[in-house]
Amino acid sequence: MSFELDDSFVDGYIGRTVPWGYSDAAGNSLGEITFLRTYSRKKEDGSKETWVDVCRRVIEGMFSIQRDWAFANRLPWDEEKARGTAEDAFDRMFHFKWTPPGRGLWMMGTALVNKQRNSAALQNCSFVSTADMTPEHPAEPFAFLMEASMLGIGVGFDLKGVENNLRVYRPHSSSSKWVIPDSREGWVRSVMRLLESYLLPDSTEIWFDYSEIRPAGEPIRTFGGTAAGPEPLVKLHTQLRRVLERRVGAPLTSTDILDIGNLIGVCVVSGNVRRSAELALGSIDDPEFLRAKDAEWFPERNSYDPEAPGWGWMSNNSVEVQVGDDLSRIVEGIRRNGEPGVVWMDTSRDYGRLTDAPNYKDHRAAGYNPCAEQTLESFECCTLVETYLNRHETLEDYKKTLKIAYLYAKTVTLLPTHWPRTNSIMQRNRRIGTSMSGVANFADRRGMQELRRWMDEGYNTIQHYDDVYSEWLCVRPSIKTTTVKPSGTVSILAGESPGAHWAPGGEFFERRIRFANTDPMVTLFRWAGYDIEPASESPDTTSVVAFPIRSSAKRSEKDVSLFEKAHLAAMAQRYWSDNSVSVTLSFDQETEGEHIGTVLAMYEGQLKTASFLPQGNLTYPQMPYTEIEPDDFSAAELRLMPVDLSSVYAGNAADAIGEAFCTTDACEVKTITNS
Repeated sequence: MSFELDDSFVDGYIGRTVPWGYSDAAGNSLGEITFLRTYSRKKEDGSKETWVDVCRRVIEGMFSIQRDWAFANRLPWDEEKARGTAEDAFDRMFHFKWTPPGRGLWMMGTALVNKQRNSAALQNCSFVSTADMTPEHPAEPFAFLMEASMLGIGVGFDLKGVENNLRVYRPHSSSSKWVIPDSREGWVRSVMRLLESYLLPDSTEIWFDYSEIRPAGEPIRTFGGTAAGPEPLVKLHTQLRRVLERRVGAPLTSTDILDIGNLIGVCVVSGNVRRSAELALGSIDDPEFLRAKDAEWFPERNSYDPEAPGWGWMSNNSVEVQVGDDLSRIVEGIRRNGEPGVVWMDTSRDYGRLTDAPNYKDHRAAGYNPCAEQTLESFECCTLVETYLNRHETLEDYKKTLKIAYLYAKTVTLLPTHWPRTNSIMQRNRRIGTSMSGVANFADRRGMQELRRWMDEGYNTIQHYDDVYSEWLCVRPSIKTTTVKPSGTVSILAGESPGAHWAPGGEFFERRIRFANTDPMVTLFRWAGYDIEPASESPDTTSVVAFPIRSSAKRSEKDVSLFEKAHLAAMAQRYWSDNSVSVTLSFDQETEGEHIGTVLAMYEGQLKTASFLPQGNLTYPQMPYTEIEPDDFSAAELRLMPVDLSSVYAGNAADAIGEAFCTTDACEVKTITNS
């Protein structure tokens, strides 16, 4: 680090009570438990980082990037002024007035970021268009999709490659094999070579030697986590061959492109307990895409047979539309299973905030990331940052936090990724996403008019700081600066309702969290009497622990009408977010399903994206949130015991599993990194 906080300043926080969110029935903090599981890295002496350690790592990493930029470009640097801002940033982070996104909590200030000067590990969002599948380089979009996913970045992709009329060829037979290097790049290159053998004419058949790939369970030192072994890659190669063999001699279809993208995603999520997901953006005029998750039409891709599982679940599927399009043909599908989501790309390209006049700054935007809060060009990435409304008593204090949060995200734009094409876009746009959580709780407590004032004045505050800091850093102003991300595990640290959503559990709920079976914390929870089950999707490797919680939320999402949820999202889109508002509009199928078409008609032109989710009847095993009765919570208070986490901090713990990108619980599936 080229910038370090004074030890005397940091020492003043050691021993202070951390204001973690969500105390459970035993008095244990769900926020602290989530922190230890997900973000607290092991130090060189084997102990785990404390919250003070992480605050220091993040702040020193952030200000080191600024200082290095200033010195590299011979710009003014005021050490005393920077130290004052850094200490304020530390204090506000310690008190959960803001935090980096999960990826920043996990990676900012590490060697991968600050020594290797690569920001890929800090990026939350990305998008790639398969319209970039050229006859000369047909596999390039899929290579980016795979590598970004392996780095934990959420990737959206479209199906526009079908318009390029690429044909599938039978490769010439060959007896040679290619030894796959034991690296992230080796995995990606193997997939590129396989796809090119079918999509480039007169290609030689490619076969692989997997002997160099490290066995499952071995540590991945640079990026963290453990290797999954070669099995997921072997399976991916086999499935891709099957998909392409069926199409030899014919043009590549939109379903083929969707299958390739989904199969790559499934490979990436095999082997650990991290998160990843994809967004597939298709055409409302493509009947096969609209049926892509229908098991009657596509039984193989939607199979739940453990011996031959499907891959259709891998992406959140949305349709690209314009204001005024007829959406009636998708209403029944949304009512039945929540898909497809809707993306109004004309509004997304033309507008920042919807209260402002169209500015057409984002006319190159091609799609969205999986959580649909960031418009993105093809091959573009983006960094987010989180603020917590209800940790502030006054708007003036919140504006001070917005300065720090904005500065974190803007600072990340000073570091390149290892993708030259991506850098050329990111350094032109400097797109960031300053988000707010606790929106619904704030509205319930202080009212919609006060929320509107905080959003509007807060947005203008960020624009002021973007002018000031862009001029100081001698970089372009950011094309867009604000968003509402879905949040999730990060908001658990602060005990806040996620993004613009009402908390699923309301006042009393059980929060289920997945841990690796080898995590020593599982043993502690078992001794303390917690309910622990093998994970339904991976019982041999993962356990699910249930934490009974009493929150300060006034209402659960089931207590809020579909129209009120849409209205809150639209207000955030109008007065706060110049990117988009990630919102999943949950609804009761029996009483509200008939109103989906009405909501779409009412709010087109007021939202940029919208997704839906039936609640109640559609459940799956071990859901993250389950509402419970007050008596259930009272019984848990008598049954459960406090857990002493000192041994965990001392090192009797697993390393942090890290955060991928999309922090909504719908994305809580397994992933690996192999580098």
